[in-house]
Amino acid sequence: MLKAGVDRRAFLVGMGSVVAAGLAGCSSTTRETVDTRATQVLAARRAEGALLYAAKPDEQFPLPAIPHQKIDPKFYRQMVADPTGEAPGTLVVDTGNHYLYFTYPNGQAMRYGVGLGRAGFAWAGRGKIQYKRQWPKWTPPDEMIARQPELAKYSADNGGMPPSLDNPLGARALYIFQGKEDTLYRIHGSPEWWTIGKSVSSGCVRMINQDVVDLFNRVPDGTQIVVTDLSRPGVESVNDVRGQEIYEPYRPNEAIETDDSYVSADASRMPPRSRRRYLDDDPYAAPAYDDPYYVPGY
Repeated sequence: MLKAGVDRRAFLVGMGSVVAAGLAGCSSTTRETVDTRATQVLAARRAEGALLYAAKPDEQFPLPAIPHQKIDPKFYRQMVADPTGEAPGTLVVDTGNHYLYFTYPNGQAMRYGVGLGRAGFAWAGRGKIQYKRQWPKWTPPDEMIARQPELAKYSADNGGMPPSLDNPLGARALYIFQGKEDTLYRIHGSPEWWTIGKSVSSGCVRMINQDVVDLFNRVPDGTQIVVTDLSRPGVESVNDVRGQEIYEPYRPNEAIETDDSYVSADASRMPPRSRRRYLDDDPYAAPAYDDPYYVPGY
């Protein structure tokens, strides 16, 4: 009787080991399956990126291919479930996640990765796309030229910077208005594809040139736009961005007459000023310059 009990216990222990080994094998297999699937999905997204961001030789200035492998695939152009709650045909800039959405019926939206303004240039509000331009010129304002004299050759008197692959506004620009007034913000292409997903510009919405060409073809004049942070509902309730303060780029320490290398960022800023109106009563009047607060490299 004792021997039978021992044998039974040994059998149960042995079966437990087999089951445990089987479960461990199942877990390992599941993990390998998940990893394999993730690798396959990533490979598929990379292959899609190669098509989305291929060279566009048919443009006025032929666009080179973008090294899409160096961009996080989540910022690739793609159709997704619409998280915005806005009506179809609306543009939504999600500043919290560096996405731009163009909404479609049936709960879908085309999503693009974008680069946005640095902290001092961030903004929120509602407006509309008053008009669009293909290969726009760029004209820095007098204030910017005073800070960067090398830009004088692109002044209004000299006709601005002509369109090119190096133009800060890229292949396309969409001009954001509120009522009859220009907000001075743009959605535009950028040759600096590496800034997508980052906050580096002077408040405008940067896109890969291939993406802004795609968006340009989808969005008609008059399209409503919301600039908000989808992770913080209600931010878009600011209805007049013209009253928001704007900041100039950071100044070097010598500009504020101090040798203190630990001067705070706030202390190194120029005093804020309000955005201003510079158009007449014609809502379709051409702007005096394309983006007076855009500083290349910021």
